[in-house]
Amino acid sequence: MIVTLGGNDMMRGIDPASSRSNLDGILKEAQARDLPVLLVGMTAPGNFGPEYKAQFDSIYPELAETYDTLLFADFFAGLRDGGMAPANLGAVMQPDGIHPNAEGVKRVVAALGPSVEALIAEVEDN
Repeated sequence: MIVTLGGNDMMRGIDPASSRSNLDGILKEAQARDLPVLLVGMTAPGNFGPEYKAQFDSIYPELAETYDTLLFADFFAGLRDGGMAPANLGAVMQPDGIHPNAEGVKRVVAALGPSVEALIAEVEDN
């Protein structure tokens, strides 16, 4: 199971405790069903303040540790890696500036690939 959510909550400034609770419920159910999980995190920008960012950013690593899941810390890491300057991110984003375009999706998938392969290996080992 691959789980990533919370991006819309973060963009709307929803209390990180709410996002954490929702993810906790999903991971609790996955654990009860003995499903291996890859948790894909998000990182908050600083526009809601450093306290919000710290609370939100801690959700994914803490839950991954609690539920012993695989963790890919940042869904958008593939867009930031590879030396692309922040000013050039528009080349991999849709006009809304929020969602990746086709090239951006390719980069996200390429960055996630090794973690997905680790999840598959975990499933095959069980």
